[in-house]
Amino acid sequence: IGYTWWFPLLESIHVIAIALVVGSIATVDLRLLGLAAVRYPVSQVVRKLVPWTWAAFVVAAITGLGMFVSRASGYVINPAFQIKLMLLPLAFLNMAYFQFKTFRGVADWDTTEQLPLPARVAGAASLLLWAGVVFAGRWTGHII
Repeated sequence: IGYTWWFPLLESIHVIAIALVVGSIATVDLRLLGLAAVRYPVSQVVRKLVPWTWAAFVVAAITGLGMFVSRASGYVINPAFQIKLMLLPLAFLNMAYFQFKTFRGVADWDTTEQLPLPARVAGAASLLLWAGVVFAGRWTGHII
């Protein structure tokens, strides 16, 4: 078999991990915006899904790094990859800030009609950032 199967294996795992990241965090984001899963307490949605998001994010980062080293010189000059690298830290920081700062008052949110503005902003920003990451990621492979 040789090493020809490494890249497709990493890419397959990467796609599954990204699907888990985006699927889990999009559900949380839509709940924060009051657009999905509204019959469930926001604290429950976040507590059940965010650990999956973080775990999948780690797997996506590891597999992404593995794919990057296979063609680093090509990826570095790829404009779509550069955009992805700008959006990823922003998405990560948004997730981290939400979890470690904004999320602290989540128990109070379960009884309110509309979530606090910082929570809604975090949800909207997350949706936009992760959509950008996915688009840039898809374009990356077609620009090289």
